[in-house]
Amino acid sequence: MLQIWFRRLFPVLMILVGVLVQTNASFAARIEARVDLKAQQMIVKVDGEVAHVWKVSTARRGYVTPRGVYGPKRMHTSYYSKKYYNSPMPYSIFFKGGYAVHGTNAVKALGGPASHGCIRLATPNAKALYNLVRNHGPSQTRIIIS
Repeated sequence: MLQIWFRRLFPVLMILVGVLVQTNASFAARIEARVDLKAQQMIVKVDGEVAHVWKVSTARRGYVTPRGVYGPKRMHTSYYSKKYYNSPMPYSIFFKGGYAVHGTNAVKALGGPASHGCIRLATPNAKALYNLVRNHGPSQTRIIIS
Protein backbone atom coordinates (compact mmCIF):
# COMPACT_ATOMS: atom_id res chain seq x y z
CA MET A 1 0.00 0.00 0.00
CA LEU A 2 2.82 2.40 0.88
CA GLN A 3 4.57 1.71 -2.45
CA ILE A 4 1.42 2.52 -4.42
CA TRP A 5 0.94 5.75 -2.46
CA PHE A 6 4.58 6.71 -3.00
CA ARG A 7 4.44 6.01 -6.77
CA ARG A 8 1.41 8.25 -7.13
CA LEU A 9 2.74 11.03 -4.92
CA PHE A 10 6.32 11.07 -6.20
CA PRO A 11 5.60 12.94 -9.50
CA VAL A 12 3.59 15.56 -7.60
CA LEU A 13 6.44 16.02 -5.12
CA MET A 14 8.95 16.46 -7.96
CA ILE A 15 6.77 19.14 -9.56
CA LEU A 16 6.56 20.98 -6.23
CA VAL A 17 10.33 20.80 -5.74
CA GLY A 18 10.84 22.19 -9.26
CA VAL A 19 8.47 25.08 -8.56
CA LEU A 20 10.26 25.89 -5.30
CA VAL A 21 13.70 25.84 -6.96
CA GLN A 22 12.46 28.04 -9.80
CA THR A 23 10.84 30.46 -7.34
CA ASN A 24 14.04 30.80 -5.30
CA ALA A 25 16.08 31.32 -8.48
CA SER A 26 13.82 34.18 -9.50
CA PHE A 27 14.83 36.10 -6.35
CA ALA A 28 18.51 35.98 -7.28
CA ALA A 29 19.86 38.87 -9.32
CA ARG A 30 20.77 37.88 -12.85
CA ILE A 31 23.09 40.91 -13.14
CA GLU A 32 25.47 41.75 -10.32
CA ALA A 33 27.72 44.80 -10.58
CA ARG A 34 30.12 44.61 -7.62
CA VAL A 35 32.21 47.73 -6.98
CA ASP A 36 35.35 47.41 -4.87
CA LEU A 37 36.11 50.94 -3.61
CA LYS A 38 39.63 50.05 -2.50
CA ALA A 39 40.58 48.39 -5.80
CA GLN A 40 38.58 50.96 -7.86
CA GLN A 41 37.20 48.09 -9.88
CA MET A 42 33.81 46.72 -10.95
CA ILE A 43 33.18 43.04 -11.53
CA VAL A 44 30.02 42.33 -13.51
CA LYS A 45 28.48 38.88 -13.24
CA VAL A 46 25.67 37.56 -15.42
CA ASP A 47 23.87 34.56 -13.94
CA GLY A 48 26.78 34.07 -11.53
CA GLU A 49 29.50 34.06 -14.20
CA VAL A 50 32.05 36.87 -14.50
CA ALA A 51 31.29 38.76 -17.71
CA HIS A 52 33.36 41.93 -17.25
CA VAL A 53 36.05 43.43 -15.03
CA TRP A 54 36.43 47.19 -15.42
CA LYS A 55 38.31 50.05 -13.80
CA VAL A 56 36.12 52.65 -12.13
CA SER A 57 36.47 56.01 -10.45
CA THR A 58 34.53 56.61 -7.27
CA ALA A 59 34.45 59.48 -4.77
CA ARG A 60 37.57 61.57 -4.38
CA ARG A 61 38.61 63.12 -1.06
CA GLY A 62 35.82 65.19 0.46
CA TYR A 63 33.04 63.19 -1.25
CA VAL A 64 31.40 59.83 -0.58
CA THR A 65 30.28 56.91 -2.71
CA PRO A 66 27.55 55.18 -0.70
CA ARG A 67 28.23 51.60 0.34
CA GLY A 68 25.51 48.98 0.25
CA VAL A 69 23.35 46.89 -2.03
CA TYR A 70 21.10 48.73 -4.46
CA GLY A 71 18.83 48.14 -7.38
CA PRO A 72 18.55 50.53 -10.32
CA LYS A 73 15.97 53.28 -9.69
CA ARG A 74 16.06 54.98 -13.10
CA MET A 75 18.11 54.85 -16.27
CA HIS A 76 19.04 57.40 -18.96
CA THR A 77 21.09 56.95 -22.12
CA SER A 78 21.86 60.68 -22.10
CA TYR A 79 21.86 62.66 -18.86
CA TYR A 80 23.54 65.85 -17.64
CA SER A 81 24.30 66.58 -13.99
CA LYS A 82 22.03 69.22 -12.52
CA LYS A 83 24.40 69.62 -9.58
CA TYR A 84 27.86 69.59 -11.18
CA TYR A 85 28.21 72.01 -14.09
CA ASN A 86 25.86 70.19 -16.48
CA SER A 87 28.51 67.46 -16.81
CA PRO A 88 27.59 64.63 -19.18
CA MET A 89 26.66 61.31 -17.57
CA PRO A 90 26.08 58.94 -20.51
CA TYR A 91 24.38 55.61 -19.88
CA SER A 92 23.41 56.51 -16.32
CA ILE A 93 21.99 53.93 -13.95
CA PHE A 94 20.81 55.80 -10.85
CA PHE A 95 20.81 53.63 -7.74
CA LYS A 96 20.42 56.07 -4.81
CA GLY A 97 19.15 59.63 -5.12
CA GLY A 98 21.59 61.49 -7.38
CA TYR A 99 24.20 58.69 -7.30
CA ALA A 100 24.67 56.73 -10.52
CA VAL A 101 26.92 54.40 -12.43
CA HIS A 102 27.69 56.24 -15.67
CA GLY A 103 30.15 56.78 -18.47
CA THR A 104 32.92 59.35 -18.46
CA ASN A 105 35.38 60.90 -20.86
CA ALA A 106 37.92 61.25 -18.04
CA VAL A 107 39.28 57.77 -18.73
CA LYS A 108 42.81 58.62 -17.52
CA ALA A 109 41.37 58.95 -13.99
CA LEU A 110 39.81 55.48 -14.04
CA GLY A 111 41.38 53.19 -11.47
CA GLY A 112 41.55 55.97 -8.87
CA PRO A 113 39.13 58.12 -6.89
CA ALA A 114 38.04 61.12 -8.98
CA SER A 115 34.25 61.62 -8.80
CA HIS A 116 31.81 63.53 -6.62
CA GLY A 117 30.43 60.15 -5.48
CA CYS A 118 29.13 58.52 -8.65
CA ILE A 119 30.73 55.43 -10.11
CA ARG A 120 32.41 56.32 -13.38
CA LEU A 121 33.16 53.83 -16.15
CA ALA A 122 34.65 54.23 -19.60
CA THR A 123 31.64 55.14 -21.75
CA PRO A 124 31.72 51.91 -23.84
CA ASN A 125 31.69 49.91 -20.58
CA ALA A 126 28.85 52.02 -19.17
CA LYS A 127 26.91 51.36 -22.38
CA ALA A 128 27.54 47.59 -22.08
CA LEU A 129 26.33 47.60 -18.45
CA TYR A 130 23.32 49.76 -19.34
CA ASN A 131 22.34 47.31 -22.11
CA LEU A 132 22.73 44.30 -19.80
CA VAL A 133 20.47 45.92 -17.20
CA ARG A 134 17.94 47.00 -19.83
CA ASN A 135 17.85 43.55 -21.44
CA HIS A 136 17.60 41.55 -18.19
CA GLY A 137 15.53 44.14 -16.34
CA PRO A 138 16.35 46.50 -13.48
CA SER A 139 14.53 44.20 -11.04
CA GLN A 140 17.05 41.47 -11.92
CA THR A 141 20.05 43.72 -11.19
CA ARG A 142 22.01 44.42 -8.01
CA ILE A 143 24.72 47.04 -7.57
CA ILE A 144 26.94 46.10 -4.63
CA ILE A 145 29.38 48.69 -3.33
CA SER A 146 31.93 47.77 -0.64
